[in-house]
Amino acid sequence: MRYQRTLLLSASCFFLAFLCSILWGYQQDKNLADRIAPRLLRFHVLASSNSAADQQIKLQIKALILEKLEECPEDSKDGFCTYVREHCRELEDYADTWLMEQGCDYKTSIRLTRAWFPTKAYGNLVLPCGTYDTIQVTLGEGRGRNWWCVVYPRLCFIDSTHGVMPEESCLELKNLLPEDDFDAVMASEPRIHIRFKLLEFLK
Repeated sequence: MRYQRTLLLSASCFFLAFLCSILWGYQQDKNLADRIAPRLLRFHVLASSNSAADQQIKLQIKALILEKLEECPEDSKDGFCTYVREHCRELEDYADTWLMEQGCDYKTSIRLTRAWFPTKAYGNLVLPCGTYDTIQVTLGEGRGRNWWCVVYPRLCFIDSTHGVMPEESCLELKNLLPEDDFDAVMASEPRIHIRFKLLEFLK
């Protein structure tokens, strides 16, 4: 009986230590996100549904709008946001024209907002979960799987298919973030994030 109590106590202590470690890591990620989020602008596209057709349309619209955003002459986050506000209707009309040509019966809604994002790896860049300013593109009902990237600085061509972030993009991000925060988001080796479903549910 004493052995069983000792074993149970040891298991409980191990579990509590593990839980504290996870919560500490989560808090560290949250603090990092709070520091870097004001410097970044995300790009978020929500598909109308999860059908194969709507998912393909999502990717096409993503590419079309990003191509248009390349015309933005601004080199600051505030300037980029101002450009998007001033051209929001133009971007919507551009996307809606393409949708109509494809025979789609829904339209595009584009707005600047703040949204919560889960931890996301772009090659060797790992952005922690948190609330970021974002250009949100909603197609139709916006109930399908979504796609996101970083549009300022211009990192949207970085995705999971790239093993390492290109040097030019790396330098741009390095110039934007404090050294410690830059080192924190750059992963020399793949990182494993253990997250409780409850924490994500609460978010």
